[in-house]
Formats: sequence, C-alpha cells, structure tokens
Amino acid sequence: MSVAYLDIETTGLSCLYADITVIGIYLVKGSRRQMVQLVGEEATLENLLKVLDGVGTIYTYNGSRFDLPFIRGALGVDLTELCHHHDLMYDCWRCNLKGGFKVVERRLSIPRQTVGLTGWDAVILWRRYQRYGDENALALLLRYNKEDTMNLKVLRERLSEF
Repeated sequence: MSVAYLDIETTGLSCLYADITVIGIYLVKGSRRQMVQLVGEEATLENLLKVLDGVGTIYTYNGSRFDLPFIRGALGVDLTELCHHHDLMYDCWRCNLKGGFKVVERRLSIPRQTVGLTGWDAVILWRRYQRYGDENALALLLRYNKEDTMNLKVLRERLSEF
C-alpha cells in the first residue's frame, strides 16, 4: 500500500467561487517516489482517482479544513471514503507547533527554495499564466506546490522525532 502527500492550489478560499489550479500529489511506496501535479483542466475527478489508486493514507497540512473539503465541493469526491486521511497540522499542534505550514517549516528548519511565497502568490501566479500565458509564472507556481507537497513528507519525518 502506498501513501500520498497532497496539497492543492486554488484561485480562492471557497469552491463555490474559486477553482482548483493545481493538485500536487507526492506518492511514496517503499523506495519508489513519484511527484504528480494535475494542472488546470487536468485536475479532474477521473485523473485524481487514477493517481490515488492503491493509496492507503493521504497526508495533508490543514487538509481537514481546506484541501479535502475543497476537493469534495469542486470534484464531488470525499477522499476520506476512499482512504485514510491524516492531517499533520494536528500533530504539529500536539507538539506546540502552531501556525501555518510555512511557519512550522521555519521552526523545524525544513528548507524551501520558494521562500516568501504564499497561497495568495499562488493565485497571482496562476492569473499571470492564464491571462498572459506567462510560462515562468506557471513554473514558479508548480515549484511552490511541489515544495509544499514534498515537504509534507519531511514534516512527517521530523514530527516522528518529537
């Protein structure tokens, strides 16, 4: 059984008024690793289910309150019915690591190349890509999402040291 680390980027906070722009999924099965990003129109229910086939546990940060409800509203699937979900934010809280994911990364010295970028920057980068065809904006957005997603695994490993 494999595990997946999942993080989404969106155009806003509510699936009623916003869209998913990127679904980042870092799949880990034994020593095998695979980073998958469903971008724009690729972020469909069918593609998501195909990527998550065989996954036993999904790890997120604040996914209980954002990522999974957004996916449920936008794509019509409750991922908790398909596999176990583990929200690492609550593990952080138990270790007195409060705040957003970037704050926790800094406190645990988890490195990041896209230092200073936020979820709001992800919205702006997507708009630049959509409106102006700015491939550099898309590349930066995908790097940001990839770091968010892959750093979930690093966070999980660091939390096991507490």
